[in-house]
Amino acid sequence: MVSAALLATVAAAPPVPAVPGPQVRVERSARHEPRAPEQFTALRTVAPTIIQEMRYTTVHNFTGVRVDGYRQPVCILTRPAAQALARAQRALLRRGLSLKVYDCYRPQRAVDHFVRWAEDLDDEGMKAEFYPRVDKSRLFADGYIAAKSGHSRGSTVDATLVELPALPTRPYVPGEPLVPCYAPRSERFPDNSVDMGTGFDCFDTLSHTADPRITGGQRARRTLLKAVLEREGFVNLPEEWWHFTYRQEPFPDTYFDFPVAWGSLRGLVVEHARMAHF
Repeated sequence: MVSAALLATVAAAPPVPAVPGPQVRVERSARHEPRAPEQFTALRTVAPTIIQEMRYTTVHNFTGVRVDGYRQPVCILTRPAAQALARAQRALLRRGLSLKVYDCYRPQRAVDHFVRWAEDLDDEGMKAEFYPRVDKSRLFADGYIAAKSGHSRGSTVDATLVELPALPTRPYVPGEPLVPCYAPRSERFPDNSVDMGTGFDCFDTLSHTADPRITGGQRARRTLLKAVLEREGFVNLPEEWWHFTYRQEPFPDTYFDFPVAWGSLRGLVVEHARMAHF
């Protein structure tokens, strides 16, 4: 049985604050923004104990700026995918672990932002952490960047595991020294997740889920994450240990472009305001 104190610890884990970067593009007026279909929901309303660290609302990502379309640090998913994550979370809590998500639904404008960034070969400000061994000119050919993403269909999530009680993750300070994402855990940017062998969004073959070079403990944790999520209907992308897609996704051929914000969700803005008072 999971104690009330344990659940409170997970739910209280603070998200990384959204820090706009200096190169944020001016986006279209909110009055004319598309909204999510009714089949979408906020993960926090379905599985409030899952920790959220929405990296693309911050500058601590491979682009070095806040990504287009990420207005608020909220994980949005199709309801079946969110419910499946809730079931996986219940299984992990019994082990003293929690899921943590780095990214969920991703608007097409964010994917377009990634493409523009990848085409600008002079912008390598975050190379030392996220792709130190990959020439930026190879990001498309090697499959790290693409013009379409399964995340835009709303049933794909980037996730990891956290030991409970969860420790906070300190904010990234722009300009601080960068350490390779495949460095030993004690040397990498401090993340409260367990050691998976690399950090999130590490553009390196060491991020391949079954890479033979990872240690026994790292392999066991990747295997556990994969097994728990596969049991609830997710499929892992073999090139990224953190990347999972709900197999029975409601929109397998639709790529959405509504912004990541509470206001994109029909009927949940009032619920968000209510939850903010707790």
